[in-house]
Amino acid sequence: MNVLIFNGATDTRPEATSNRLAAYLSDALTEKGLATEIFSLAEKQIPFFSMPEAAKKPESVTAMLEAFGKADLQIWMTPLYHGSMTGAMKNCLDWLELTSKHQRPYLTGKVVALLSWADGTQAMQGINAMDAVAKALRAWVLPYSLPILKDNLYDPQTSGFTAFYKTKLDMMVSLLYAAQSHVTAGITA
Repeated sequence: MNVLIFNGATDTRPEATSNRLAAYLSDALTEKGLATEIFSLAEKQIPFFSMPEAAKKPESVTAMLEAFGKADLQIWMTPLYHGSMTGAMKNCLDWLELTSKHQRPYLTGKVVALLSWADGTQAMQGINAMDAVAKALRAWVLPYSLPILKDNLYDPQTSGFTAFYKTKLDMMVSLLYAAQSHVTAGITA
């Protein structure tokens, strides 16, 4: 089963929170025998969505649509930007409109886990924004989301993730892993 880790941040630094979270999740999912792909917006050059551009379907968008299409399990992650997900992330998701005529349009039947982080205590706003979009795209949202208070994410002694957040990330991975049987049943039904 394929898992897409959709990194909605635009920070390319390896030590950036987004890249560290994506790597941790990828490693944890791989340990469970799942194939992962990290789709990092910072590297993909997805153009602004518009219907005239959609007719041209840039190569970067074709690759994005393939990545979202082949992954039945997904993790969407974003820093909180002014009460929502990043604009680049929302723009990328808008390109899924090109799948509207497919047999299984948008993200029909796919399971999406959500996590967001913020410097303050408002990370849940990012999750709520992603939740609304995931449901509009006909995905099933994992009933366990992870709002992260960035000040508590890192252990000051080790610079790694705190045990508190590792436990939460591992719980998300376990629940997503368990969801694969439901996805498989839905596909074959």
